[in-house]
Amino acid sequence: MAPFFCDAQTFSVKALTENTKTSLRGLSVVTDKVVWVSGSNGSVGKTLDGGATWQWIKPKGYEKLDFRDIEAFNEKEAVVVNAGSPAYILKTVDGGESWTESYKNVDTAIFLDGLGFWDKNKAIIFGDPISNKMQLLKTIDAGKSWLNISDNLKFPLAKGEAAFAASGTTVKTLPGGKVWISSGGTVSNIYYSGDYGLNWQVFKCQIWQGENSTGPFGMDFYDAKNGVVVGGNYVKDKENSNNVLLTADGGKTWTKPESPVLGYRSGVTYLDKNTLIATGTSGTDISTDGGKNWKHISDISFNSVQKSKKGNLVVFAGNKGFIYRLFY
Repeated sequence: MAPFFCDAQTFSVKALTENTKTSLRGLSVVTDKVVWVSGSNGSVGKTLDGGATWQWIKPKGYEKLDFRDIEAFNEKEAVVVNAGSPAYILKTVDGGESWTESYKNVDTAIFLDGLGFWDKNKAIIFGDPISNKMQLLKTIDAGKSWLNISDNLKFPLAKGEAAFAASGTTVKTLPGGKVWISSGGTVSNIYYSGDYGLNWQVFKCQIWQGENSTGPFGMDFYDAKNGVVVGGNYVKDKENSNNVLLTADGGKTWTKPESPVLGYRSGVTYLDKNTLIATGTSGTDISTDGGKNWKHISDISFNSVQKSKKGNLVVFAGNKGFIYRLFY
């Protein structure tokens, strides 16, 4: 039986800007007016008018970095993190005119994957394992300084188990200290802490896995129980054998939807409890029944998607400087 979708609501995507020479993955939709993005070639972009105009910034001295994740609080304050080695965390409090380096790691194995803020002061960043130990950093002063808390996670990662900085969303924080981190590659796990990264549990995640190009590439939780992971195999982005899973118990167990997304997906977000959107290099899908059934709405390639923290604006970011918005 084919999944039923109510035709009363239509979904479409429209370009805000495109054709800049940067691959965008970091995305922070602060309000319906204020949006920050980040990507390759040391690029950070922001709009203060809902995407009508954009200002492009290159933090001085960091022009060659690939900024995979960004978190902004308003038009002035943002924290950005790059992928690869050396690893840097930068912070601005003047809208990007100047940046302070709050963390640097020159270990050749360092690779930071994403950051999540619990509130304006407390945040966590995680990275690929070094000597089988997931790298974990924490701030309690709004990103001015970072403490290495990697020893808190007692579970050694398996050989070939790492994570993907495809959209900065394989980490998800919720108020009160809850955080989920998903790993992929040879095996896929969900690491959960309910106390700001002090103590951890690990749960199996049965998404497509087993190769260094497979696993979860994006994750979101609507609340402490209901969540979604998306991913697959980024080198086979039109295959969808096991690319999306749902949880109703905080990540302990995962189930397949009735009808899946159309291919590899690297970003996913809840618009409300019933409406979810997932995107990737082979397009975008919408679910209006809590993730059980998915409908393909666009073939345009994106890396990430996010809804405004204080509004309804939904923004996509992708390669070639693509920034689009969802109309719904």
